[in-house]
Amino acid sequence: MEMNLYAFLAMLRHGEGTVGVNGYRTMFGGGLFNSFKDHPRKLIRRRSGTKYITSTAAGAYQFLSKTWDDCRDTLDLPDFSPASQDRAARFLIHRRGAMTDVLAGRLEAAIKKCNKEWASLPGSPYGQPTVSLAKCKQLFAEAGGINLEG
Repeated sequence: MEMNLYAFLAMLRHGEGTVGVNGYRTMFGGGLFNSFKDHPRKLIRRRSGTKYITSTAAGAYQFLSKTWDDCRDTLDLPDFSPASQDRAARFLIHRRGAMTDVLAGRLEAAIKKCNKEWASLPGSPYGQPTVSLAKCKQLFAEAGGINLEG
């Protein structure tokens, strides 16, 4: 069900802090980049609680530059535009083996398969703040997703 994919992507953007008109232009830490020609490739360091996190994450799905390069090369993406970012996010969901779960509305199963890709998902091993499973379910439903797991 295509609506579930849309809802899953919307849920990811919320968790990654990229909801809104500038979401596709947002870098780690909240700054904006100006050109969609390529990933901005800017290494940013921010404090998170008592530790510092350094990241090149950018765009609606907070792609690391290395991950972006892999997506760009595999999919032959022409740029870092919103359309290319959406294609790359779908590719990463598929590569994690979660696309069938997403489309079928098995939200928890999809999250478990994708939480090593997106640090904001529940169960992510990266030590960054995560969105609760309850909040993920709420966001998924608000975006029109149908969760068959309850």
